[in-house]
Amino acid sequence: MRYPTYAVLRHKDNEKWYGVVMNVPKNKLGLQGTDSVDILDVKCDPAMIDILRRSPGFLPAYHMNKTNWLSILLDGIASDDQVLDLLDMSYQMTAKKKK
Repeated sequence: MRYPTYAVLRHKDNEKWYGVVMNVPKNKLGLQGTDSVDILDVKCDPAMIDILRRSPGFLPAYHMNKTNWLSILLDGIASDDQVLDLLDMSYQMTAKKKK
């Protein structure tokens, strides 16, 4: 396994990713230092991404499309409620479309 500390969250029915938890060096996120931090990438409404990225704890998506994905630092800056709401939004946005 190439990245044993990563966890991909995906739908059972369509296999689409709705989140990925990663441990990456700070400097790869545009932050100071080389020690690693835990992040969660989620799919998000582009208008919300623009607003959230102005707040501490929210960054351009690491290793994902920066227009539709957002990285959340899992260091306690973003509240648990914010993280769960964004994860739920990502789940809904990537769910199989009903006909």
